[in-house]
Amino acid sequence: MAADADTGFSTRQVHAGSATAPATPRAMPIYLTAGFTFRDLDESAAHFGTGTGFGYTRTGNPTVQAVEERLASIEGGDQAVLVSSGQAAVTVALLALAGAGDHIVVSEHIYEGTRGLLLDNLVRLGIETTFVDTSDLDAWRDAITPRTRAFFAETLSNARNDVLDVTAISAIGREHGIPLVVDSTFTTPYLLRPIEHGAAVVVHSASKFLAGQGAVLGGVIVDDGRFDAAASGHRFPHLVQTDRLGGASYAEKHGARARGAYIRESVAPRFGPAPSPLNAFLIGQGIETLSLRVERQSQNALTVAKWLEGRPEVERVDYVGLESHPHHELGRRYLTRGSGSVFTVTLRGGLEAARHVVQAVKLITHMTHLGDVRSLVLHPQSTSHSARTVEERERAGVFPGTIRLSIGIEDIDDILADLDQALVGVPAPERETVVL
Repeated sequence: MAADADTGFSTRQVHAGSATAPATPRAMPIYLTAGFTFRDLDESAAHFGTGTGFGYTRTGNPTVQAVEERLASIEGGDQAVLVSSGQAAVTVALLALAGAGDHIVVSEHIYEGTRGLLLDNLVRLGIETTFVDTSDLDAWRDAITPRTRAFFAETLSNARNDVLDVTAISAIGREHGIPLVVDSTFTTPYLLRPIEHGAAVVVHSASKFLAGQGAVLGGVIVDDGRFDAAASGHRFPHLVQTDRLGGASYAEKHGARARGAYIRESVAPRFGPAPSPLNAFLIGQGIETLSLRVERQSQNALTVAKWLEGRPEVERVDYVGLESHPHHELGRRYLTRGSGSVFTVTLRGGLEAARHVVQAVKLITHMTHLGDVRSLVLHPQSTSHSARTVEERERAGVFPGTIRLSIGIEDIDDILADLDQALVGVPAPERETVVL
């Protein structure tokens, strides 16, 4: 209702101005509201019956929808579902596929938060995980059981920068009706679109490169819209069987879009990780400059990696853009626009050398994040990989002297100068004592 001078103060403080006719904005409007009004009972019934229109921001919002459509477009998918964080995106994607008694095959080189989700949380729901070496195709095939519901991996491993052979692993999955879910946060849709290479579902932490500015959290699940009920329906009865009231199945209602519809209509809204429309707006703004930022970050990262590889203080640089990396040729096949901006550097001086550099940098920011416009540094052994055994860390390419860099868009000379001054005075490696 429109409030006028005859209404009370409490009424006016709630309603005044709500009837103002809006201008037509060029930027995406922010619909920062918990819910939406209905014109009449029939409209509300139609919304709850068929999902038309908007009723409550947890189930849909115009700002969120606009960003979802943009993400689906740039990722080359059928539909996208925006959620509150990257961790929520992984959780929703996997719970849309697996339930009690089911099994997932996962690359051992994944983000520690996802690893903890699988080992500590999903196992309590009766979902078991088998970890395999990302590069061992036979290991993926041998790990399949009748209860396997998904493959899961990251496009670039954290921290060794191994490249996921999306085409080969997704093909193994398709032979058995198993979708490949890919976390493509490190590579973004600009560098790699896994759906074009056979992946079924792609997830991102939108907090990283997609937003770019490091100000907000968000996550996204993108479905390819290629669900094949005949080939894989036996693994996903919740998609092909009638609903609990005897109504049509998701496959009957949505066809090849059944999996994406189930994510949107059932899993995401019921578990509740709804994104803030304000965060969605800022992610949408970030996406508008994604290609410019990622291109610059990749160029800067390659320059930094080459420079570090030639430094006497450095033992190894794990960056797939370098010819010395074992996955360099595979990277050239998949990453034709650049090799990304996140990689690790292992210093000869071990833990004390890493401590010195992390604490000596001035331009580069020491924080838990990546994909920012700013260059960032972190010590994986004591932070992201601290919950792993020494053997597990070493298999992932994490040693006491390893630091992770996420290179930003600053002038390259300034980044190199900061690293140069930080490497001054790096403790030398301890020499072995020789007994004569």
